[in-house]
Amino acid sequence: MKIPAHIQTRPSTSPLGPMLLAASPQGVCGVWFVNQKHYPLDMALQAPSVASVTTVACDASQVWLDQASQQLADYFAGHRQHFDLPLDLSIGTAFQQSVWHALLAIGRGQTESYGALAARVGRPSAARAVGAAVGRNPISIIVPCHRVVATNGALTGYAGGLARKVALLQLEGCLL
Repeated sequence: MKIPAHIQTRPSTSPLGPMLLAASPQGVCGVWFVNQKHYPLDMALQAPSVASVTTVACDASQVWLDQASQQLADYFAGHRQHFDLPLDLSIGTAFQQSVWHALLAIGRGQTESYGALAARVGRPSAARAVGAAVGRNPISIIVPCHRVVATNGALTGYAGGLARKVALLQLEGCLL
């Protein structure tokens, strides 16, 4: 995964653990749980600690970080059903980007199988490749990879951990 040259990062908190947010001038390009699978350690080294965040010059990246932070807080509080943020998915390959865009069509309270997602991106025999792209989604929660399940409805892997996937689906009313 190539990381854009000019990105801003910001630590964030959530009920499911600390997170790292990233944005480029084009939009939000990263939302990771700290130490999740595929966590970009090079970006973590750039990020200040939560306690040391200070106001910096207002550029587009900072605006997107402010908005992402607020919208995620609203989501976790149960006040936000949809995210309204510009996204920069350019760190992925063309195939990964097509999968990540397809994830955006899975609505809150819904799930979709890897096979159905593969068919929807025009690659019906590539469920495993689609699963790998889902696992590399750099914008957790906002690009809802947690809504993808096995064909039989079973909950399968999530880069942030299966317990977080369960918690997110419960928050959205998919699981009781």
